[in-house]
Amino acid sequence: MGEPLRGGVIGAGVFGGHHARKYAGAKGAVLSAVLDTHHPDRAAALAVPLGGRAFHKIDEFLEACDVVTVASPASAHIEGALAALKAGKPVYIEKPIAISLDGADKIMAEAARQNLVVACGHQERVVFEAMGLFDIPEQPLSLESIRHGTPSERSLDVSVVLDLMIHDLDLALSLSTAQPMAVEGEGTVDFSGGWDQARAEVTFDDGFTAVFDSSRMALERKRSMKLVYPSGEVEIDFISRKFRNTTGFALNEDYAEAPAVKDTLATSVEGFLAAVRGEAPRPIVTAQEAARALDLALAVERALEDRR
Repeated sequence: MGEPLRGGVIGAGVFGGHHARKYAGAKGAVLSAVLDTHHPDRAAALAVPLGGRAFHKIDEFLEACDVVTVASPASAHIEGALAALKAGKPVYIEKPIAISLDGADKIMAEAARQNLVVACGHQERVVFEAMGLFDIPEQPLSLESIRHGTPSERSLDVSVVLDLMIHDLDLALSLSTAQPMAVEGEGTVDFSGGWDQARAEVTFDDGFTAVFDSSRMALERKRSMKLVYPSGEVEIDFISRKFRNTTGFALNEDYAEAPAVKDTLATSVEGFLAAVRGEAPRPIVTAQEAARALDLALAVERALEDRR
């Protein structure tokens, strides 16, 4: 396999900590560096116990890395990703890939110029793959998703649409070959000053309809999805890891026991590293797929503003 890839993480918050530990535990990789220009003490506290070094200057940080994860707040993704790509480093970006389509386009253009891998952290595709949902030989007729979280201080630089709903937007796009045609939505602005609760309905060009209900103001966590196919229904409770399937197509009832599902972040990071090494043709979620989810998320936000 050669020398291990030196992993660097931009951002020493909660998500940065998760990514740093995945590099430290990944086969064929090590954690080399953590950068947090606002919290250098956090960077040191995270990096040193895992065998890495802390940096507060990005040029020095990039010299210590072969691959980079951008786990800073979403509004700063574009800055870190472009710096890494321009330095010739493949990049894994936590979702959303950026907060604007212009930012996503710049990331994809630089990656194409440098011929570098870019992955994005829409990890729940790992769950759908393990369940076998991508193998159902029918297009869905409708989808209803609920993704509720309790109040948190994290990710308040973006709306609940870019924070939570975008997971289910990506899953809907991954299940259907149809194109979104119309978006309607309504929401409420609460403690963050932005959209903290949102409900959207998306109509696709083949008649597929998808309803998304997301909140980060809920009293308890809820993650569920109902999919209707011509042959039947699949209802999933992501918290209990249980589902009901009446389609007649076999799904993996033990999917929650699959190693890939037990640690979806590790699976996603290892998929990125495999693509960087040329051992896999692509990461689990590409920059183009992440940009498509972002495009739909921004359309939802516009619909919320129109309804305000």
